Amino acid sequence: MSTQEQQVVDLLKAIETGAAEPVAIINPEQYTQHNLGAADGLAGFGALLAALPSNSAKVNTVRVFEDGDYVFAHTEYEFFGPKIGFDIFRFENGKIVEHWDNLQETAASANPSGNTMIDGATVAIDLDKTAANKALVGQFVDDILVNGRLDKLAGYFAGDSYIQHNPQIANGLSGLGAALEVMAKAGITMKYDIVQKVLGEGNFVLVVSEGKFGGQPTSFYDLFRVENGKIAEHWDTLETIPPQAEWRNQNGKFGF
Repeated sequence: MSTQEQQVVDLLKAIETGAAEPVAIINPEQYTQHNLGAADGLAGFGALLAALPSNSAKVNTVRVFEDGDYVFAHTEYEFFGPKIGFDIFRFENGKIVEHWDNLQETAASANPSGNTMIDGATVAIDLDKTAANKALVGQFVDDILVNGRLDKLAGYFAGDSYIQHNPQIANGLSGLGAALEVMAKAGITMKYDIVQKVLGEGNFVLVVSEGKFGGQPTSFYDLFRVENGKIAEHWDTLETIPPQAEWRNQNGKFGF
């Protein structure tokens, strides 16, 4: 784990422990907050923690990766209820100056294939293939999720063997197809409009997208594991973007 990755893990754990030292990695003069439920700056971060019921927070960071000035983490939270979250931090001159996240309520049970929202592979390999894997996954999201070119779908996967951690979807292309069919019959629409950011380390790639789910403005965070040039595993969180009148800062959910 790199120094910056460890600093992020320690900072997130401080939400649970209340330790002050890890928080010093945040630049007190410049901390741009994109969690719309928190006020801007270090004071906003502190106020959010102060609102937590005493001794209620639990933090278990399962995977953490680094891409240049960015560190992104995948974490299991007890934070105003059980949640799975992705956090992205931007470093500048050795300090954290910006933060994004996407939180979804933890599913009550495993998905149809027995996978949870957080289990699976955790260690990045193939570090020399980072750029190629980012390009592959970025193209997949653009082709399939943004533009609906479903005729290209099978080409991105190694048969029907890929592992799915979305709580509603079973493993493999067959599981994805079945879930989309159920959604269509229920009249539930999912539309990705814009890819906002692609980050990666080795065989792990995180894509941040903006769109709509069930007609509501939504932030999509999708983490993919690539194996031999094909998508092998997927985790995600969806978060509804509240109306601007409810935002506690005006930085927006994205703004990369």
